[in-house]
Amino acid sequence: MYSLLRPLLFRLDPERAHTLTLTLLRWAGQLPITHYLLRLLFEVNDPRLAVEAFGLKFKNPVGLAAGYDKNGIAVRGLGALGFGHIEVGTVTRLPQPGHPRPRVQRVPEAQAVVNAMGFPNDGIEKLKVESGKWQVAGGTQIGINIGKGKDTPLERAAEDYCALLEQVYQHADYVAVNVSSPNTLNLRQLQARAAMEALLKAIAAVRDGLSPRVPVLVKLAPDLTESELDDALAAITACGMDGLIATNTTTRREGLPGYAIPLTGGLSGWPLRARATEVIRYLARHTALPIVGVGGIMSADDALEKLDAGARLVQVYTGLVYAGPGLIRSINQRLLKRRSR
Repeated sequence: MYSLLRPLLFRLDPERAHTLTLTLLRWAGQLPITHYLLRLLFEVNDPRLAVEAFGLKFKNPVGLAAGYDKNGIAVRGLGALGFGHIEVGTVTRLPQPGHPRPRVQRVPEAQAVVNAMGFPNDGIEKLKVESGKWQVAGGTQIGINIGKGKDTPLERAAEDYCALLEQVYQHADYVAVNVSSPNTLNLRQLQARAAMEALLKAIAAVRDGLSPRVPVLVKLAPDLTESELDDALAAITACGMDGLIATNTTTRREGLPGYAIPLTGGLSGWPLRARATEVIRYLARHTALPIVGVGGIMSADDALEKLDAGARLVQVYTGLVYAGPGLIRSINQRLLKRRSR
């Protein structure tokens, strides 16, 4: 069905197509009949798919990556597609428009997307209002991804993250700290050991004073070297974080046709697959923390690759653009086949 719809969507500007899709999912989640039909089409309910990670139980390991529903407006509709978890955001303290449009480019030859969004969102107050509509059927876990505002200097980044954590923890099953987007100026500098340790120490102090305690995960870039990953992991471990998300988009351009190489922004999709898996495998060898694997999952085989590399959960985004929502069902069905052998 999606193969018929995709050519129509691809005639639209990528961001306009995304907004249209998200709006349709919002409506579908609000109407009982469409909500029921989506669940009938896409959900795979089987206790063998259940996974435990960072103190939470997930009905299946397949999640939606942050960035798809930045303002949390379509969580109920998205939940009907069969996700085990949905990560909304990235959200900042204040509303911000992001970078000027056009800021999203498809690269169909490579099954890729390059985005230079810059955390456009309606701010934390609007997200908290939307959270009242997040009654997701079937126990789908909800994560909230938080980020530094573009006008907040790096030396005051902890103020943003700590204030956001205090405001979102009651609405989230887990919180993800985004220090790895390439589209916010200098944000990735927070992945250096000293900067990350100072930031996470402040976040941990807030988390440990909250009740109920919410797990906090850190999202890392795929462009870190092994020594940089070691430093980041040392800081994450020292500060008692609960898990990792690997990886965000990349600034690399391997696997793209020539016309796409100069495009500004973070690259996602198939060209990121191998590097994201490599990072997951490296992290899994050096930590016992649960890892959420994301980056280039375009098929069920790609999801299994991430899980085999050491991820406990996986997330998709660009794969939905090219394969459609049937990708979620396909991954879960493939996992069931493996587990029934």
